Amino acid sequence: MAKNVPTADQLVAKAILRNIRCTPQKARRVVNLVRGERADTALTTLKFAPQEIGADLFTLLNSAIANAKQKNPALRDPSELWVVEATVDEGFTLKRFRPRAQGRGFTIRKRTSSITLVLSDDRGYRSNGPRKAPANKKAAVVAGEGKAE
Repeated sequence: MAKNVPTADQLVAKAILRNIRCTPQKARRVVNLVRGERADTALTTLKFAPQEIGADLFTLLNSAIANAKQKNPALRDPSELWVVEATVDEGFTLKRFRPRAQGRGFTIRKRTSSITLVLSDDRGYRSNGPRKAPANKKAAVVAGEGKAE
């Protein structure tokens, strides 16, 4: 199968926020809210999200929309775009030590995140290609593709 390579008429824009001081677990809670949404709806969601990372994601989404407008000046507004991919990866970890009893040190890990947003005018776009069919027979039976034995 060929990868889902963007064609000349398909618009794909990407923005990456690296090493943001928020744990990946907390960032994923907010990113999951906007994955698969229209860009204008996602902007509204992020603007009123009570989490602190929401403001950074709002800026990141605005950057991705600006990247899309740069690629295609005919783009009128964000309602034509979809958040097709939104991933949160772990960045580097700052290690700090807290003094404890009897001269020991307790490690404090201050985690960082790397967040990627991909926008497209095609809602079904996937950068890693279409979904693969199930490899084993049991999964095929569950999916309803084969006969049960």
